[in-house]
Amino acid sequence: QVQLVESGGGLVQPGGFLRLSCVASGITFSRYRMSWYRQAPGKERELVAQHISSDDSTNYADSVQGRFTISRDNAKNTVYLQMNSLKPDDTAVYYCNAKDTISRNDFWGQGTQVTVSS
Repeated sequence: QVQLVESGGGLVQPGGFLRLSCVASGITFSRYRMSWYRQAPGKERELVAQHISSDDSTNYADSVQGRFTISRDNAKNTVYLQMNSLKPDDTAVYYCNAKDTISRNDFWGQGTQVTVSS
């Protein structure tokens, strides 16, 4: 059974920081492209950050470039999202995604709420 479990969300003031974690089980973690998405109320889910294991590259949405950092620890089956200089527009439910581009297996976590407000 595949599980992706996010944690680390919460309420933070503008300019603050949070670190999200996503622990995966039931998959060969190192094979998977790991991504963070977010969905704000009334908006579509959007890609925030992505780590591609095949070449150890990362991609970021323009809106978070320079503020967010995605990283992974294959020994712990965990992907992280360090979020700095948070803005109210970052308020959303953040979802962890694991995708194997060969088998096309695609898994999602349950999401963790991030609220940026004074």
